[in-house]
Amino acid sequence: MPAAIAAIGVHLPERVLTNEDLAAEFPDWTVAKIAGKTGIDGRHIAADDEFSSDLAVGAVRALQRDHDVDLSTIDHLIVVTQTPDHPMPAVSSIVHGALGLPTDCGTVDLALGCSGYVHGLGLASALLDAGQASRVLLVTADTYSRLLNPADRGVRTIFGDGATATLLEPAAPGRGASAFVYGSEGSGGGALCVPGGGLRDGGLPEAADPARRGLTASGADLYMDGPAVFEFTLRVVPPAVERVLAKAGVERDAIDTWVFHQANAFMLGHLRRKLGVPEDRFVVDLADVGNTVSSTIPIALARAKDRGALAEGSRSLLLGFGVGLAWSGAIIDW
Repeated sequence: MPAAIAAIGVHLPERVLTNEDLAAEFPDWTVAKIAGKTGIDGRHIAADDEFSSDLAVGAVRALQRDHDVDLSTIDHLIVVTQTPDHPMPAVSSIVHGALGLPTDCGTVDLALGCSGYVHGLGLASALLDAGQASRVLLVTADTYSRLLNPADRGVRTIFGDGATATLLEPAAPGRGASAFVYGSEGSGGGALCVPGGGLRDGGLPEAADPARRGLTASGADLYMDGPAVFEFTLRVVPPAVERVLAKAGVERDAIDTWVFHQANAFMLGHLRRKLGVPEDRFVVDLADVGNTVSSTIPIALARAKDRGALAEGSRSLLLGFGVGLAWSGAIIDW
C-alpha cells in the first residue's frame, strides 16, 4: 500500500535577498551575471529570531489553511532538516509540541539535505505499507542561510530558506509513490560540508577551512566544491533515473513531469539535455526561492499542482541529489 501525496503546504520567510542586494555587496558581480549562472533572482532568508522549527510549523499551518487538514488524525511526523534549532531535542519533537499533535503520534528527524524529501517519502510509504501509520506528515525545513559565511558569494547566491508540509495517506490502487531507489557516496561528503560549529574539530577536507578560502571564520562557514558536486551529479543522476524506470517497469515517454532537486538552473539544464527530456516536461522552478535544499522538490510539486501540471492519471519522476553525497528517486502516479 504505497503513500499518496494528499496535499502540500509551503511556507517561506518574509525577508527576501535579491540579486540587486547581492550586487550591492559584491560590486564586481552584476545582477545579470548572478541570474545567468544560477537561474535565481531572489531567495527568502529567515529572520534573526526565526528557526527551522518555526518554518516547519508555518508550513503545517499553511497545509491546514489551504487544505483543511485535521491534525488530530496524524499518527507519524517526519521532519527532514540539517539545521536543527538545538542538538536536542529533535526538531520533530519541537514541532509536535507546537502543533499539539496527538501523544500517540510518532516523531523522527531525518538529517538529509537535497535527497531528503524523496527519502522521507520512502520512509512514510514503508510506515503506511506496514500498517504502522495511517496518516503521515512529512515536513522539510532548513535555514541554510545561518550556515553561510557572509563573504562567500559563491554559496550566498544559491541557497534560500523555506519549509514544506506534505500529507501522506494510503494510495488507491495504481496510484501513489513507488519504485524507490537510494544511493550514497559517503566518501565524497566533504565536497559539501560545514566545517564549523560541530563537536569534532577537523576531520573534513583542508580546503573547507575558511582561512584557506580567504574568509574570516563566522561560525559554520558552509563549504561547497562546486566542480566536484557538479561532476557527481552528472555521473550518478542518469543511472539513478534508469534504476527508477526499470524498477517501475516504464519507459521515459511514460513520464509526464520530471521533478528534480532544484539545485540551480545551469545544472538542471545540463541534466535535462543529458537525459534527453523535453523541456516542457522538465520542471525548473527556483527563480524566486533559490535552492531550498530538502524543500525544493515539494515546492516545485506544489506549484506544478497549482498550474494544473499534475493532473489525475499523470506520472512524475522525482529525483533528489546532493549533500552527503546521496541521492534518491521515485515514481509518483497521481
